[in-house]
Amino acid sequence: MKENKTQILQSLIKLAVPVIIQQIMGTLLTYVDTAMVGHLGEKATASVSTTTSIIWLISSLPYAFSVGLMAMVSRSYGAQKTDNLNKLAALSVKATLIFGTLITFLSVGLAPFIPGWMNAAAEIQHDAAVYFAIISIPSLFKVASVFFGTCLQAVKDTKTPMIINLSSNVLNVFLNALFIYGLSMGVKGAAIASGISFGAGGIVMTIVFFRRKEFGNIKTGLKQKNDICLIKEVSAIAIPALLTSLVSCTSHVVFTAMVSGMGTTIFAAHSIAIGAEELFYLPGYGLRTATSTLVGIAIGENKPDKLKTVKHQSIFITITMMIFTGILLFIFSTPLMKLFTSSCEVAKLGAQMLKIVAFSEPFFGLTIVWEGICYGLGKAKRIFIIESFSMWGIRILSTYIVINILNLGLKEVWYCMILDNIFKALMLTLINLISVPEKNLRSGFFS
Repeated sequence: MKENKTQILQSLIKLAVPVIIQQIMGTLLTYVDTAMVGHLGEKATASVSTTTSIIWLISSLPYAFSVGLMAMVSRSYGAQKTDNLNKLAALSVKATLIFGTLITFLSVGLAPFIPGWMNAAAEIQHDAAVYFAIISIPSLFKVASVFFGTCLQAVKDTKTPMIINLSSNVLNVFLNALFIYGLSMGVKGAAIASGISFGAGGIVMTIVFFRRKEFGNIKTGLKQKNDICLIKEVSAIAIPALLTSLVSCTSHVVFTAMVSGMGTTIFAAHSIAIGAEELFYLPGYGLRTATSTLVGIAIGENKPDKLKTVKHQSIFITITMMIFTGILLFIFSTPLMKLFTSSCEVAKLGAQMLKIVAFSEPFFGLTIVWEGICYGLGKAKRIFIIESFSMWGIRILSTYIVINILNLGLKEVWYCMILDNIFKALMLTLINLISVPEKNLRSGFFS
């Protein structure tokens, strides 16, 4: 019996909307955070932005594992495998302790050296190092929020993580006002505010996770031996996802380092524009989460028709939505930049970049939704291959040529970035269209 397309569409929207709201509102509140720091001057903005790519790189570890968790938890939920859900819940707790501890010590230990590695100006290196060290201290809570929030989303609860993460971001804004302005602590105050909000969000997410009935008695699961088969299945998805994140993040580090060498004003415009663009492609990531969840559930239920409908509807909705957000980005590029900086030069240059990238938003959306489908299917290797070639063979190589050989400006650098996004979208579409679907969706899983 074929799945009702209307019901699938409703499920997709119902799951996606809370994630979209969470990400958009979270980004808006982050914008307030950026604006608060930005009005302290270009040096403060550069101090905070210098380590952004490194934060993405380090965060790739828990992100990759959460991709594997999302796929396996949603499949177990669809197949009504209660025992697997309990084991996966226990595994997520153990992984939180391991990843959280590792990231904390790694980040805090490397903090003094990272700004220099990022080719930051000498005048901002100290503040950048202090900022990075402070926000790295509550890494255990950040990881808990990611892993436990992912498990909740995989059992079709996207509202709870939304409420918790939004509350954490609101707290961050209030604490920013207190520490940055009230106590005149500047960049250090922004870091302390973020650290406290990360910790609060992680604690609440942990409490909610341990109380969820879908995961049974987690404490009992923690006392049992690890299920090697489940670990292998999660790893089969998580390892390629990790490699993809490492490739993406390391290339972003190199990309950012090359741009930072173009001068403080150019780097500030670039960093703020990158952050401003985020708001307009976040709806695509919300749909990616919903798509991954429903793809995993369809596999667990062994319903090919449902899987096909989820894929088609998610692609159509994402592209349509990204066309709309691209138009908005083009229209509001200048006032958006002026919200984040008091420098007219930075605002003007950043607005020019946003107008350019607005035309590529549908392609970026296509890439995002295909990633969600592939991760839900467990086809993470194809994303890794395409990401590796595109980021290093197109974005990094062309950016190096533009900056170091042709001596061109930021506009040409952004053309390189757009070319990378379009290539990935087209290649993911092609490779997924020519792949042969499996007749038994559960094949190779739940062994």
